[in-house]
Amino acid sequence: MGCYEISLGDTIGVGTPGNMTKMLEAVSKEVPVSALAVHCHDTYGQALANILIALQMGISVVDSSVAGLGGCPYAQGASGNVATEDVVYMLHGLGIETGVELSKLMDAGAFICRTLNRKTSSKVAQATCKL
Repeated sequence: MGCYEISLGDTIGVGTPGNMTKMLEAVSKEVPVSALAVHCHDTYGQALANILIALQMGISVVDSSVAGLGGCPYAQGASGNVATEDVVYMLHGLGIETGVELSKLMDAGAFICRTLNRKTSSKVAQATCKL
């Protein structure tokens, strides 16, 4: 089977666009960009900026989590993965077609948050009152 993809993760959410650039430059010297993915948590609010850098450097696979749910079991206080709603909103704003209907995605996030009795971490959902 082999390895088809290497996902570079910032699971505690401390990365910055500068760090992301340096990391991707170093890794892409050894691994084709087409085989790379990124996984950015949003603890310090840098996930979307880091993802934008990754996209600009040719990465096309990005992990996300509806409503930003999740966390990091070994980093107290770390937030979950970047909210899918926020990533999709950014991609649409960049003119990138995703095939995702944002309103339905936000409805799904609201349903999951109600079911889990948790607040959304999605800035898009918060701004549109789809909590």
